[in-house]
Amino acid sequence: MSVLEKIRSKTGLLVGIVGLALIIFILESLLGSGGALFSGQDLEVGKIAGDQIEYPAFSAKVNEQIAQIQKQNPNAQIDDKMKEQIIESVWSQLINEKVIKVQYKKLGITVSEDELYDLMLVHPHPYVIQQLTDQQTGKIYEGFATPDGTLDLAKLNKWVGQTNAEQEKFWKQLEKSILEVRAAEKYNNLIKKGLYVTSAEAKDVFIAQNKQVNTSFVMKRYSDVADSTVKVSEDEISAYYKKHQNDYKISETSRKIEYIAYDVMPSKGDYEILLKDAQRATDEFKTKAAKEDSSFIAQESEGAVVSISNYGKKNMIISDSTVYTAAKGSVFGPYTEGTFFKIYKLTDIKSIADSAKVRHILIGLQSQKTQTQRTPEVAKRIADSLLTLIKTKQVKFDTLVKTMSDDMGSIAKGGDYGWFDENKGFVDPFKNAGLQGTVGNITVVQTQFGYHIIEVLNVSKTRHNSYTVAQISKLIAPSGETTQEYYKVASDFAGKNQTADAFNKSVETEKLNKRIAENIKEGDKTLPGLDMAKDLVRWVYKSKKGDISPVFEFKDRFVVAQLAAIKEKGIADKEDVRDDVTAKAIRDKKAEMFIKEFETKAGSSKSIDDIAAKMGLTAEKADNLNFSAFNVAAIGREDALIGTASAMKTGTTSKAIKGDNGVFIVNVVSVTEAVLPTDFKGKQQEIERMNNGRVDYEMFDALKEKAGIEDHRGKFDF
Repeated sequence: MSVLEKIRSKTGLLVGIVGLALIIFILESLLGSGGALFSGQDLEVGKIAGDQIEYPAFSAKVNEQIAQIQKQNPNAQIDDKMKEQIIESVWSQLINEKVIKVQYKKLGITVSEDELYDLMLVHPHPYVIQQLTDQQTGKIYEGFATPDGTLDLAKLNKWVGQTNAEQEKFWKQLEKSILEVRAAEKYNNLIKKGLYVTSAEAKDVFIAQNKQVNTSFVMKRYSDVADSTVKVSEDEISAYYKKHQNDYKISETSRKIEYIAYDVMPSKGDYEILLKDAQRATDEFKTKAAKEDSSFIAQESEGAVVSISNYGKKNMIISDSTVYTAAKGSVFGPYTEGTFFKIYKLTDIKSIADSAKVRHILIGLQSQKTQTQRTPEVAKRIADSLLTLIKTKQVKFDTLVKTMSDDMGSIAKGGDYGWFDENKGFVDPFKNAGLQGTVGNITVVQTQFGYHIIEVLNVSKTRHNSYTVAQISKLIAPSGETTQEYYKVASDFAGKNQTADAFNKSVETEKLNKRIAENIKEGDKTLPGLDMAKDLVRWVYKSKKGDISPVFEFKDRFVVAQLAAIKEKGIADKEDVRDDVTAKAIRDKKAEMFIKEFETKAGSSKSIDDIAAKMGLTAEKADNLNFSAFNVAAIGREDALIGTASAMKTGTTSKAIKGDNGVFIVNVVSVTEAVLPTDFKGKQQEIERMNNGRVDYEMFDALKEKAGIEDHRGKFDF
């Protein structure tokens, strides 16, 4: 028997609600970092725990989810952003099935039917409560709330007992999510309970944080000797690399490119032609009647955007001050503003109140009460009907605010947002109803949110002019001929520079600006300064180091790239990290030289001042050091000095020791021992809380790493 059926056997009815989007929060920790552009017959989308995920099966799952969304909401627009979310969701589900749930099964983690019932309806899980909460207001939906705003279990049980088909589907999906969430919580808790901190560990941490050491020291810094004066052999470089290979471990495959970008700019001829066209539009704008303005603006503006807004003297967008004395219908421009020609028309002048106060009832295009969609026509019919009821005094405005308004943020205030002026962040039709209205006016106003029934409660006695300005924006863009010329330049560069050496030589000879993009992952879709870069990234992952790309076209830009570096998962090749390895080998050689110099010049001396004098250095101080510290004043991070001093006794002097910043000798001037508490339970709990906080994300990262996940989704279009 499902939980829903069990509920129906125990409960009665209620009002309907919500189709809410469900995201299993545990999968958030797992989110990673059409036709396919295959390489031969390579159909592998990725690999999870040894299982190969192939394109046909993965694509089918993506299409299945898209079909489900469109079935639930026929008007849903599956844009690129939503499709990426769906693809990510399918990938996360596969990881969940093949990595996470496998662990649950091994450990015998289950959620019983009775436990699920309790989590849904007796002691609702926080995730259940979240799904019944308005995310904008943070309040439980009215149909499920007690008078004090908390979840009413009786109402919830009653609603579940009378769900329609869509609501039942929502509830079953919520059950499924709670099963996932609860299983994850159990698994996490098992890990957390295993991270016990002993009192001895807590004591060590307490001492490390509270024992303080005052020191004097002398340090010869590596920066005192230029790297160029220290020679290291190839054998020494190789020895350092071999000894420190784990320092060069790469956790994720990446690529680096160097590229030349040709930014396509309008020519002088382009500008003159476009200016002539803008002047033509200006002249025609002057002849248009007010009723023709919108269609003319849509015809002439970039992207067919219609912009008609109200402005005062404080925010007027026309720079010509004669706008304040000009007649309605006056046209200004064309002006060059950034990458646009702007043409403005003064379409109206109104006297409006400086401020106003209104209350409203919103009949939204999506009902917040029933979570159903409305067409604009339906919303207007409801608003008009309510306006009639108010004007004929058949029902009070306050009552309709509480029972009908979809603006959850103003219901508790009777639909009133207080006084506002024209600079308030409300949409213009809403503001105009108040600022242009008179006290007592009640009207229906349309905005993008739906239809508002607005009553003007008060207006200021002071007034000012509001200027309605229509604007045309014409892009100053390069012509096709100019764009082709830039493409030819980029193509010529790519054609004559087919090796990395030739590429770099031409960059230097022609004094071009070479740009760099590093840490490019196979699934990246954008690069710094380069949107929609999937094709370039695909080229990067099919090419060899040193390859030169064909010309890639971006918005107003052509790009030619060379693949400068390849970093595969694992230990980086010595040549790829040669500069860093060489610098570190030089540092180690300096350390050997400095230690011998300390031993020769300082001898057996224990006085820091004496040692400093013999070395020609300055004695320094570092007070209040503790083992948990990271930095030493005037040096920065220096773990070796802190660790050495923390382990020494008062009055003792160390030998010469290699640190991160130089070689030092340290003397402990005084030690303030930590005052130990009677027990360490508080410190134990503090450390356990810290460790537990790491479990939620580090545990899943560890499971993913162990599963050897390979993600090649970037090779495909879905």
